[in-house]
Amino acid sequence: MSTGDLCDEVAHLKTACDAVILAHYYVSPEVQQIADYVGDSFALAKLAATLSCHTLVFAGVRFMAESAKLLSPEKTVLMPDQTADCPMAHMVKQETVAAARAQYGEDLAVVCYVNSTAEVKSWSDVCVTSSNAVKIVRALPQHTILFIPDRHLGSYVAEQVPEKNIILNDGCCPIHHNISADEVRSLMAEYPDAPVLAHPECGPEVMALASFAGSTSQIIEKAAASQAHDYIILTVEGVRGELERQTAGSGKRFHFPSTRPLCPDMSRITTEKVAACLREGTGEIGLPPAYIAKAARCTLTRMLELGR
Repeated sequence: MSTGDLCDEVAHLKTACDAVILAHYYVSPEVQQIADYVGDSFALAKLAATLSCHTLVFAGVRFMAESAKLLSPEKTVLMPDQTADCPMAHMVKQETVAAARAQYGEDLAVVCYVNSTAEVKSWSDVCVTSSNAVKIVRALPQHTILFIPDRHLGSYVAEQVPEKNIILNDGCCPIHHNISADEVRSLMAEYPDAPVLAHPECGPEVMALASFAGSTSQIIEKAAASQAHDYIILTVEGVRGELERQTAGSGKRFHFPSTRPLCPDMSRITTEKVAACLREGTGEIGLPPAYIAKAARCTLTRMLELGR
């Protein structure tokens, strides 16, 4: 089927199924083009809870679709490929959380990055995203914070909120963690006037080279608003499509490390799979057991309240 025919079929299926397609910035440009909305985790989580459609198609990884289902349990939520997962979402043990609660008691808040499973969220007090983590941690009444599962984002938050005692968990995003500081330095030597815009899931050596740190959306906004010609971008390369769309005609150029930071799970999402899940009603995401769903939903709702 040609690209045009596939897009026409998706448009027809969306109408027939009363469906909205939500796509993360990290999926391919082709998938982003057929989506109704493209955004980062926080924007899509907020949006999913407000839409009046019957069906949500989540073009992203599993924790995103799970979060949409938790916030909109009455909707049908479909994933084009249910094997598209996030390794970091599983990188924390319940014993770690239990031990911290036993040690610190009421002075502890368990802060969970939204890149986590529903079960991990259910162990926590509040969710955060990379765009609101600093704001929410600063606003919490507790002095001690166990930040799960991403140690790199947790370390960044600790630097921004030094008045808190932040305990880090040993998890990370393999893609951001593997961005090489040496490759970044090579880019900086080649483009000495280029701002270095980094996602805080990157490791500390890379973050030390950044001139700006922020979520995917914040990186896009920074590049669109700045006057430089060249930009060094330190996050998953899928964001290039939105960067180029928002800066079309400006002559701006975006440079990624030579070892391309691509997410293999995001790459599993294709236009063909989006069409297939709508056509066949496959890839439905259900709710977890009630005790997990209730607790996990509370952490997401609290994030939406504190992150305003």
